[in-house]
Amino acid sequence: MSALCEPPAAASPPRPPLSAQELGQEVKAFLSGLDPLQGTQLSPQAHARCALLLLRCLPPARHAALEHLRGVFDEQVCSHLLAREAGGGPGPSGALEEVVEEVQKVLEDFVKAKPKAWAPVVSAWSIELMGQLSSKYAGRHGVPHAAASLNELLQLWMACKATRTLMEIYTQCLAAMIGGCPDACVDALLDTSVQHSPHFDWVVAHIGSSFPNTIISRVLSCGLKDFCAHGAAPGGGGGGAAGGATGELLFPPNPDKRVPKIASVVGILGHLASRHSGSIKQELLRMFHESLGPSRDQHHKATIPFLLQLALMSPTLLGTISSELVDSLQPNILNQLHQHFVSLPREELENLVSIVVHLICQSSAGAYRLLQFLVNTAMPASVITCPGLPLLEGVREACDRLMQLLLLNLQKLVYARSSPSLADCPPRPIPFLDALKCHVRDLCLETLRLERKRFLWQHQLLSLLAVYSAPTCATDALFHLLTLAKSQEELALATQLYAVLSSCLTDLLPATIKTCVSQIHAGCLPEPHIAQLFHNLALILQWQSLEGSSNPMATQLGAVLPLHLQELAQLLLHQEPEVAGAACLLLSVCPFPRALPPAPLLATIRATVQHFFLLLRAQHAAGLAHSCSLLANLSSLSPAATKAVLQQLVEGALQGANAELFGGSSSLEQGSKSSTNPLDISLLATNHHLTATVNSSGGVWSVFHAGVIGKGLKACCSSSSSSSSSSCAVGAGNEPSPEELSHNTQLFLSLVLRCCHRTRGATPVPSEGPSEPQGDYSSRGINPEAAKAVAAALVESVCPEAAGGELVWPPEEQARGSVERDLRICRRFRQHPLLFPLLSLVAMGPPALCYCSVLLRGLLGSLMAHWDSCRDSSTLSSPWHLHASCSLVAVLAEGSLLPPLLGKMQELFQELAPFEVHLLLLSVWAYLRDNTPLPQKFTFQPQRGLFLRDFTRDGDVAKPLAVLHSLLHKNIQSLGSLAARFR
Repeated sequence: MSALCEPPAAASPPRPPLSAQELGQEVKAFLSGLDPLQGTQLSPQAHARCALLLLRCLPPARHAALEHLRGVFDEQVCSHLLAREAGGGPGPSGALEEVVEEVQKVLEDFVKAKPKAWAPVVSAWSIELMGQLSSKYAGRHGVPHAAASLNELLQLWMACKATRTLMEIYTQCLAAMIGGCPDACVDALLDTSVQHSPHFDWVVAHIGSSFPNTIISRVLSCGLKDFCAHGAAPGGGGGGAAGGATGELLFPPNPDKRVPKIASVVGILGHLASRHSGSIKQELLRMFHESLGPSRDQHHKATIPFLLQLALMSPTLLGTISSELVDSLQPNILNQLHQHFVSLPREELENLVSIVVHLICQSSAGAYRLLQFLVNTAMPASVITCPGLPLLEGVREACDRLMQLLLLNLQKLVYARSSPSLADCPPRPIPFLDALKCHVRDLCLETLRLERKRFLWQHQLLSLLAVYSAPTCATDALFHLLTLAKSQEELALATQLYAVLSSCLTDLLPATIKTCVSQIHAGCLPEPHIAQLFHNLALILQWQSLEGSSNPMATQLGAVLPLHLQELAQLLLHQEPEVAGAACLLLSVCPFPRALPPAPLLATIRATVQHFFLLLRAQHAAGLAHSCSLLANLSSLSPAATKAVLQQLVEGALQGANAELFGGSSSLEQGSKSSTNPLDISLLATNHHLTATVNSSGGVWSVFHAGVIGKGLKACCSSSSSSSSSSCAVGAGNEPSPEELSHNTQLFLSLVLRCCHRTRGATPVPSEGPSEPQGDYSSRGINPEAAKAVAAALVESVCPEAAGGELVWPPEEQARGSVERDLRICRRFRQHPLLFPLLSLVAMGPPALCYCSVLLRGLLGSLMAHWDSCRDSSTLSSPWHLHASCSLVAVLAEGSLLPPLLGKMQELFQELAPFEVHLLLLSVWAYLRDNTPLPQKFTFQPQRGLFLRDFTRDGDVAKPLAVLHSLLHKNIQSLGSLAARFR
């Protein structure tokens, strides 16, 4: 007070001291507003100068003088706004502005002379006046709203002389007190901000930008002091202050207390956060670490509750400090925190934990790092201790409880969100879960580590995140779990997540499978992950059959996968064998519906057949088993599917390099295509150029390929044995061994037989494995429709021009016109040893062999011509023709095209001369010509489930048997032991 009574510093111009009479007149003039000499009304400028005179010369009148000067500044602001509204800009300088300048000069002189005495008073007066003016004229036309544009509002008030002068006065006061104790200036700023926010925010923004470090530190310091003063319980001691402060976080202050300044602290720091977030972050962390020091005064104990209250009120401040605070929580800091709060009552600790959980739910910056910190800290101590200070057990227990309460709180928030209608507000967001959306894959990886409590917490968090951000996060979470799981225990986490989410997300699995397919075909998923995904999906489907109980996920998965059959079938031909094998495994255990669209069904069949031959070439046993199962499943869907599977299998086995797997030749048939060598000339091709059609009358113009003029006969394979012929046909490079050829043949025939048996409507038979030997199939029989499909595929592959032709055995004259075709059929049988086993398989389903009549005629005619022209003494000199003749007669007998007695004649061929075999085959030809093999001659026997033929209704077999008996009598010395079989 004495300082205020002292005269201004020497900086002010010297004035003669006023006498008591003059001073009294100035007081009367100031109080009455009249000129003491003339008695007229004082002008506003004169009245203001009178107040300034009293302010200089009469210290007790300072409050009245400063109060009067408020009106001067108010009038200048009003005139400025009126001039701006009228002319669209600031008004001209006048007498009021001169008075304002005089006020600024007087107050600045006071502050310079005695800063400690005058700066608090002048700063409080100027800052309060700016708050009053900002609030008074906030609704004036042309004044921008503070929440809409703070920059425009700042430009408006800084263009006004009065408010700019007040800002300069306060800035000078604060600058004068920075070196000492600026708390009084900052306290006035806080008080005004509480009363006049948000209209006062422009002042805070300008002052904070001018003195960022000072304002941040002093605002926090003043806010902490006010928090301690108004948050402590009445009569509380040191410990009660912290407890009261904690209670203040949850309950509002008593009505008789003034409003704390913490809201203003939040507002000021919020304004400064955009440009000075680093300084704010540094100051907050400094306060936090200082509160853990050895000092235990009231302010230090209340610092952490104060910081928590700031974070509760300002998400901006929470995001500013959260990530760096987590990094600073080293073991020593955590132990200090534990010691800091261990003495608090249980109720206050529970309140504090609730606040922390709430803040975690509201934090977004560094959410994943915060989660990892909590999980890692809450994990039980490992046997292998890490270097450094060990954590106290109480710290681990606290983090464990935090994790449990966090998950519980998130669960309440997630499931309390109702689906908003158009009239409702959208549900409140959860920033913590919003920030974890981009870490779904990381959460899945952490969950799959299966570390004690860790994976349980993160699995529960995944389910909450999936429900909160459905359907995107739910689909991604299930997709990553299915892709990354590498064991049954890990895969069980995916099924458990589905069980939790399926109740509220009905389309989760279809969306997940769609995501899987799109990721695969977009090339976003590595090949090992694709294979692992398919293995996991197949395992889920297999669990249902193994457990013998209904598995909702497996049931829906079996219904969803066929919808993507065409996309999955493309992966059967993937260049990576692991991916192709996994796709085959998945499709082999997938339950297909009966009504599959034709396009994806046929595409799948083609891809599966091609995949089967690739595996057969690689000798991949496990993959072959899955491929065979898939083809068998596909063939069982419908008769059309059976026909397609069998046709693709037969055509694939006889075409290209696949023929080498069964001892066949992959080279193109001579004459079938024009040669690339211009020196090679085909007589058949030349004849096609000369005439429109080939004359089939049997005359001299019939042309067939026996060689090229000038080049001799066509090259033929060695005929020493059937095996050597096969070896010659395969070629010289990487020839399969006889054992491999036999294994491939048996495997292929078993697959074809399995597909025939699995046909809907077929006679029930035991299931055939992929390695079943060929053996004798006559005792079992197969579905006639399936056998007919194989017969049609054989005819189309061997002799496509005769496909769908007449089944009637042609007369002798017409048969002479098909010599070229018969020779080509014979060559095809010689090039492909697989044809005879396939014919035998067709014969197992009478009357299917009837549809191979064109092949039987061509082969029988060629064999008859060979034996007729053969001049060797024994049939053993033509091993392939002997084998073909025996196999042909056996097939005719097995297919019920020959009577049983005639069907046994092939047992005599190797003991007879070539011309005698020709006689027997000629008798077979005659019988078939007289008794045409037609399907109408077979009748169905329901008791046996087979089509059988009654040979007693056909013609007499005495003539063919007469030739047979004559040859037996002629060779009685060598065939006597077999005579009884032909009675």
